[in-house]
Amino acid sequence: MSFNDRALPGMPPGTVYLNDLTAARGAKEEIILHPVPSTDPNDPLNWTQRRKIVNFAFVSFYTTLVYALVNIQTVTWGDLNTQLGFSFGILNDSYAAGTAALMVGGVILIPFALKYGRRFVYVISLLIQTGMAVWYGRTHTVGDLMGSNVISCVVGALSEIMVQMTVADVFFVHERGFMNSIYYWVATVGSSLAGIPAGYITSSSLGWRYVWYILTILLGVLFLLFFFFYEETYYQRRKADIVDGEVVGATSEASIPGNDNRVNEIEMTTPEKLSNGDSKDRYHESLHNVNMELPQVQTVAHRYVDYSIPQKPYLEKLKLSIPTPAPFWYYCRHSYQCFVVMWYIPSVAYMAVLNGASNTAQIICITVLSNYLLDAPYNFSEADVGLMGLAAFIGTATCAPLIGRLSDRMIVWMAKRNGGIYEPEMRLWLILLSAPFFVLGMLLFGLGLYHKLPWPVIAVGYGIVNFSITPAGSLSLTYLTDAYTEIIADCLVGLVVVKFGFATIIVFALTPWINLDGLQNMYIIVTLVFLVIYAGNYLLIRYGKRLRERCAPKYFQLADRQILNVR
Repeated sequence: MSFNDRALPGMPPGTVYLNDLTAARGAKEEIILHPVPSTDPNDPLNWTQRRKIVNFAFVSFYTTLVYALVNIQTVTWGDLNTQLGFSFGILNDSYAAGTAALMVGGVILIPFALKYGRRFVYVISLLIQTGMAVWYGRTHTVGDLMGSNVISCVVGALSEIMVQMTVADVFFVHERGFMNSIYYWVATVGSSLAGIPAGYITSSSLGWRYVWYILTILLGVLFLLFFFFYEETYYQRRKADIVDGEVVGATSEASIPGNDNRVNEIEMTTPEKLSNGDSKDRYHESLHNVNMELPQVQTVAHRYVDYSIPQKPYLEKLKLSIPTPAPFWYYCRHSYQCFVVMWYIPSVAYMAVLNGASNTAQIICITVLSNYLLDAPYNFSEADVGLMGLAAFIGTATCAPLIGRLSDRMIVWMAKRNGGIYEPEMRLWLILLSAPFFVLGMLLFGLGLYHKLPWPVIAVGYGIVNFSITPAGSLSLTYLTDAYTEIIADCLVGLVVVKFGFATIIVFALTPWINLDGLQNMYIIVTLVFLVIYAGNYLLIRYGKRLRERCAPKYFQLADRQILNVR
């Protein structure tokens, strides 16, 4: 990692100088921009806020439609059963096949994302998803059902990976928490809220096929918008060449303007290295001295952009793919490198498990709702079951913007108290604080169904569950982006594999488990297991920095193999 990325010497990846405390006494400290942007106005980090918001709005709409395409199929199952004769066993198998496809999709397609860039993947995936929506609407055989479902889910697996890569490209560390919360919110719109209009369309005179025809139109419009207006967010910061599959000629840290070898020789003073008699002021003074040795930084209020550099013309901004120095086969190693990352960097594996657990909790609730609310004493219709998605949406919509803003402001405050130093683990306190709400929501929902409590109680429990899993779902992504920026693609592929691996297992195991232990015992066991997983955040808060220090050599080795990031 170069000093352009503002990593501190002697510190692990992810530890950055976030607050400028070197101003004159009484002056207001400033937030240091990380990653440090170039002076090029074409750098996405230097885009205007409006331009960034427009870019992310495209990505958000993309996320909503992809999640809708993958999730709303269950709303049409009743008509598929009566009109086409598909048994519910076949329909469940198609759902399981879809979750398995989501699990392997990132592994299969990540080389394309790294080789050809963000814009290429968004545009091509939208074209494929539009075709899959048409195929869904023209379903007549089991082969149609399985084929369209598997292909759309394989391609849909890229949505989570690509959005995080885009966030890392465009936004600074102190902004990522909020942007990831927005991503989580729009994903919930697609997965939970889209089923409501789909249910009404299915039960109307239009019929279930028009669910897919309307989605085809929306995907087609978005494809045209991306093709003509969406800008590539990848920006090449350092040059590298490939000779016989190896990286050569990459810009070294010592050759970066403003940086020299003596910077690399600075020994970072940490609280552990201070004697008992040393004060906290001396620790902060040492940080000040290190900051004076580092290259000039940019802050929120003081930016350095060279507007003599010409802006890219319209056609160049909209090139379908980007030039990369390596052949395609070189990027194929990323199809297995995610497993290497999770093996050598435990923090990545834990965050994948945490994110997967939060997603699994939601899947368990959705599955149980569909089975129990249709029976007495509730006797819900399919449309009524779909309306329960409002509870999930309200829970997520309430928490997501709150947790995003709060985490971004909290890390600035905590970094200030830490001598201006930001540690990615600072965000994880909010996940710990959400654990009691998770226990309350899961038990209220599960035990409420078991004891046949009134449906508003079930809805409140469902809403609390979704409220409580939002910090784990969004902040786990932000933590990985902040701590392991240069290998974020591999981290996210691993996260997606674990996340949908859990989902695939639960699709097959949930009904037999309930039959064996009963609904109440199943929910108690799930709550306790997930509570232990949530408690792992405390261990990461306490020992996460040590893990990053210990794993730093392997991290930099893996980062050197990220050709797109050796820039």
